[in-house]
Amino acid sequence: MIFYSWNVNGFRAILKKGFWDWFFSTQADVICLQETKVHPEQLAPRDKNPPGYTSIWNYSKKKKGYSGVACFCRQEPEDFYLGFPSGLYADEGRMITLVYPEFYLLNVYFPNGQMNEERLKFKLGYYEHFLEYCQELKKEKELIICGDFNTAHREIDLKNPKQNETRSGFLPEERKWLDKFIAAGFVDTFRMFVQEGGHYTWWDYRFKARERNAGWRIDYFFVSAGLKDRVKRAWIEAQVYGSDHCPIGLEVEI
Repeated sequence: MIFYSWNVNGFRAILKKGFWDWFFSTQADVICLQETKVHPEQLAPRDKNPPGYTSIWNYSKKKKGYSGVACFCRQEPEDFYLGFPSGLYADEGRMITLVYPEFYLLNVYFPNGQMNEERLKFKLGYYEHFLEYCQELKKEKELIICGDFNTAHREIDLKNPKQNETRSGFLPEERKWLDKFIAAGFVDTFRMFVQEGGHYTWWDYRFKARERNAGWRIDYFFVSAGLKDRVKRAWIEAQVYGSDHCPIGLEVEI
């Protein structure tokens, strides 16, 4: 199966930038989007439900034009869940869990902690609750996890690590949580194939950052350890424009 993940930074905006051409060219089984910033009822029927795909939306209930995730599934899941079973963090529309016979697929848009200390605390709390959720799901079947984690893990995952040591997205406590997540049995699939730096998934719109490749790798595909040997490839499509993020892909033998 082929999976894609992309923070589109506004679904309606990216529709004007050749999104459907890219979408149908992928031949993906599941495409996961983050930061959709839209209520599905604001969309034309074809954009809400593209032909050949089952679409599932989770959107922000607290503020319009904010956050949100969506999944487009060529192979329809058995079931799906929006948010956490506990109901915590539900109002920002940040997660969809798809249920397939052999695995769960989690599409997640993690909070950004740069606004203030309160939002950083919110982000770290979300991280911890998410790990607990994954550990419970892993008791039942394997996991594929994708999305915008809003944190670069190691120094090779961003262009200027020293200048960003005190900035949310590369803080020690954020990176420590990623260490903890990996130690819990989740594998960063891109690093299975590529060990060197210089590969990023997000670039600031300012300062010609993308032209200079001054970016951050903050979008990931993780799999639970039981799927590691089934991962055929993982890649970044940095040549695809339309957002300040680019798409990432994963192929798993299911």
